[in-house]
Amino acid sequence: MEMFGVIIPLWLLLIIVILIVIVAWKLIKFAIKVLIVVIVFFIILIGLDILGVFTWINENIISVFL
Repeated sequence: MEMFGVIIPLWLLLIIVILIVIVAWKLIKFAIKVLIVVIVFFIILIGLDILGVFTWINENIISVFL
């Protein structure tokens, strides 16, 4: 196969494609892990808000300074 005036063997092209797929897969796995961490973080925040933790903290801080 000839690309940009340089002859590239088919085996080299296959290796390059395999490496690109491996790197892309690792990036996708990392992005999924980050997404899961963000989702868990927001679920914890929502749970704390439902339990009224932030309101309790806010009331205690206001009562200390007033």
